[in-house]
Amino acid sequence: MSKLPPKPENVSERTRLVHAGREPFEQHGFVNTPIYRGSTVLYPTTDDLLHRRGRYSYGTKGTPTTNSLETAWTQLAGAAGTVLAPSGLAAVTVALMSCLKAGDHLLVTDSVYLPTRHFCNGMLKKFGVETTYYDPQIGAGIESLIRPNTAAVFTEAPGSQSFEMQDIPAIAEVAHRHGAVVLMDNTWATPLLFPPHERGVDIAIEAGTKYLSGGSDLLLGLVSANERCFKALRDTYDSFAMCPGPEDVFLGLRGLRTMALRLREHEKQALEMARWLEARSEVARVLHPALETYSGHEIWKRDFKGSSGLFSIILKPCSDRALAAMLDGLALFGMGYSWGGFESLVIPFNCASYRTATRWEPGGHALRFHIGLEDLEDLKRDLDAGFTRLREAD
Repeated sequence: MSKLPPKPENVSERTRLVHAGREPFEQHGFVNTPIYRGSTVLYPTTDDLLHRRGRYSYGTKGTPTTNSLETAWTQLAGAAGTVLAPSGLAAVTVALMSCLKAGDHLLVTDSVYLPTRHFCNGMLKKFGVETTYYDPQIGAGIESLIRPNTAAVFTEAPGSQSFEMQDIPAIAEVAHRHGAVVLMDNTWATPLLFPPHERGVDIAIEAGTKYLSGGSDLLLGLVSANERCFKALRDTYDSFAMCPGPEDVFLGLRGLRTMALRLREHEKQALEMARWLEARSEVARVLHPALETYSGHEIWKRDFKGSSGLFSIILKPCSDRALAAMLDGLALFGMGYSWGGFESLVIPFNCASYRTATRWEPGGHALRFHIGLEDLEDLKRDLDAGFTRLREAD
């Protein structure tokens, strides 16, 4: 074969996303790594089999398709390595299991994604791990909660639904001083907007279901880790054989190539919508880290490179009937869980029943929005009509 073209070096993240993990001339020149479906991997000789010589050994251990996405995400996250899981929650569980054992103590932000809380309160408790929830705005004060057996601290910034901003570098500095592993659910920002391992995170979790996919048609999780934690992560992952299907990985690779462009548009649209909502008489406050009026704005400005399309609002007091009238008549905002796709979404939520370290008393109904890729003026008109229904029904 003729000399291969050089690989790109010293390029922007946007360019890296387009090229990372692709080896066209290992795939007969085709641009994308194809879908490899397979369990058995054949060895040419007995000696090769007995000594496991070869890049691949079995389908659950990886294929060229999974390797392509793992390599690309490792580069994007600035990690030592990445493993793929069949969902975001599966990524959370394998990450936690990689650094915990019976008798350990775990610290988790009180604003954590609710299914993560269920895993900690259920499975981890059954396995002998004690979980303590902490105020997400505790910062370096987390030192008062660390015990001799505290093995890990699980962070999420901003908080799921309620959007409290955490001082991740301060928490990481304290945790590392006491020998604890720092984990972070970085789904809201992705490594494009928050480089987790540069900020002190040992293990970073991403629900690829959201912005990596961009289409609301994929379940996928990614876990990246630094040198300190990657071997334990990979060993745990291999023990569970927690591998996603090849078609899902291929869709993740496809989404990766346009993620920077989509995320930039989500950011622009959501910030403009947040400012529009902030000016509405029906809205008490907007929970968006990029707003100057947001309580955690200075931390966001220091640590993040941008914001995504997800934020929440607190309405001024209104009846349940009025809220239903507003939401049920929306034409462009779907009501459903997850987010990160091209379509706009809204859900009502209430954190009060499960918070243990903090109190959730917003003073009105809370709504979480994901602003999609529709024309923003159309979205505003849809919400304006919804607010009219809310006022008339109250």
